Amino acid sequence: MTHQHSSPPVWFRLPPGFHDIGPGDRASLHAVAEALDSPDAQHDLSRLIDGLEELAGHDVVHTALGLHPEEPAGLTTSLFSLTIRRVDQPNPRLTVARTALAIAGSPLWASSVRRFIDLRSALPCCLVAGIISVPDVEECLFQARVATVHPDGLHMLVLDLTSASTQHADAYTDILEAVAHTVVFTDPEPSAPKATATSRILEVLL
Repeated sequence: MTHQHSSPPVWFRLPPGFHDIGPGDRASLHAVAEALDSPDAQHDLSRLIDGLEELAGHDVVHTALGLHPEEPAGLTTSLFSLTIRRVDQPNPRLTVARTALAIAGSPLWASSVRRFIDLRSALPCCLVAGIISVPDVEECLFQARVATVHPDGLHMLVLDLTSASTQHADAYTDILEAVAHTVVFTDPEPSAPKATATSRILEVLL
């Protein structure tokens, strides 16, 4: 669920291996980095929290870190975020179309695929996914973005999943599309416990 009072409530389900994270978790992440006894980890986690603090100023209402074991011995990581932004366009289909075109038209994309998603809610929804090249970052990143609207017609939702593990592009695309299908606007299970299991990247589809 989203947590910011200025945005309408939204519920969604992330698969195993994703852990909610925010700017308030800086101390906990520093403790993790110290336990790992890795200066590189400390540096990377510090940059991550700095980035999350910046995202909070851009209508990002929820972030989660994906951690999935990878053979033979490693870890693939990703960052999920949900942005909720107020819009003035009264036509929801036009809102989604314009947002998807703006996303796909970004000069950051090295390659991308685009398709519409049929949601049970019948709300307009579009997915853009592919490889992006970010300034000052040597390696390319994978990113999938889903644009849809809130039933109130006043808010745009953008779900993002970003990872340096470009070899898992197809799996991450499927994961974000699956998450989009879980988005609802009333509490589906008020007393349901949150999942805390972990899983390999290819085993996390909903």
